[in-house]
Amino acid sequence: MEIIESIVTDSLEVEGKVSSVGQNVDTDKTKAEFVWTLQATWHLVHIRLDMDQLFDQPVCKKKKLWEVVSEKTNAKLRESGGGGGSEVTVKAYECDLKWRNMLATYRKNAERAKRLGEGSVHWEFYKAMHEVLGKSREEVEAQRRSKLSGTKLGKAIASKRFTPILPTPSVANPPFAPRPPHDVLQLYMELQERKMNMWAQQKALEERKIDAINNLAQAISSLAQKNSEPFVKEGQ
Repeated sequence: MEIIESIVTDSLEVEGKVSSVGQNVDTDKTKAEFVWTLQATWHLVHIRLDMDQLFDQPVCKKKKLWEVVSEKTNAKLRESGGGGGSEVTVKAYECDLKWRNMLATYRKNAERAKRLGEGSVHWEFYKAMHEVLGKSREEVEAQRRSKLSGTKLGKAIASKRFTPILPTPSVANPPFAPRPPHDVLQLYMELQERKMNMWAQQKALEERKIDAINNLAQAISSLAQKNSEPFVKEGQ
């Protein structure tokens, strides 16, 4: 009994140590996680919207861009003291995840605004996000051209003459163009020649079959004659 009690006691002590270690790990993990305050969220919104054109590029490294977003957000928090004196900084993947959640909320509010009007939306980030994300592609292009209008690049683009590339007009051909008479006659003669060749091959094959059958019949009859000769001699 003493041995059993000691084993049980040891196992309970080990389990207690493991559980305490797990609690310490969870506590450290909780301390290392970034908490999104209202101020930090506003910094993320402004920085991400300012970089929206970079994220819309056909070829861009999103991971690098999110690292820039996290660096700027941390810098803003240090300037404003929004970190609360903590050494915890927001990471790139945390900014990406937070923005994805905000995009989902924005889209829901945008659909609500279409159905019930702008006054039905009370989300505090909606107006700032809708000013950038709610623009159509035509409005974005017009805004880009207006910004370039006074620059050297804009003047160079405006002064350059572009030759429009017009589509080549397609010739309206009927789906089945009529063949000339000589082509029809030639096609008919080719078909007749093919039929004759097939008929000749079939005829040759039938003749071979007949010859094989005749040869087989002759062989059988000669073999029967050879087998009947001994019986005839014995009868004599």
